[in-house]
Amino acid sequence: MKKFWLLIICVCLGCTANPPKTTVNISLVNNNQSLKITGIESVIMHDINRDTINAWQSLFAIYRLPADTDMKDYQPIQPGQYQLKDSILIFTPDTPFTKQQSYFVRYYNYAGNKNIWDYIKGNARIGKLHFIDLIFKP
Repeated sequence: MKKFWLLIICVCLGCTANPPKTTVNISLVNNNQSLKITGIESVIMHDINRDTINAWQSLFAIYRLPADTDMKDYQPIQPGQYQLKDSILIFTPDTPFTKQQSYFVRYYNYAGNKNIWDYIKGNARIGKLHFIDLIFKP
């Protein structure tokens, strides 16, 4: 019986620990020609950069925001180049951003929710990628 209560206590303590929250920030730079992405730890950024050039697109995908936002998930990725400078990621599109056109950055959180309560509350689903959409307009 003691082992049962010890197990319950350990599970409860593990459930209350929240992972550190990462705040991703975006801003336009270079006369609205490029997008600056900050907020990810420098060590992580350099590890991703060392892996492959296409890794950035799988973490920070950039799209045009359609007029019908229900079609947002079906847009092609905005082609361009990602460049890491210190802990700042700069995205420069192959064709310049269009003025008055809205775009969005889909930031994929591959770490997911590490808190069991997110699953219990229905805020998370097993096997589903977690992402945040950040909208910007040049």
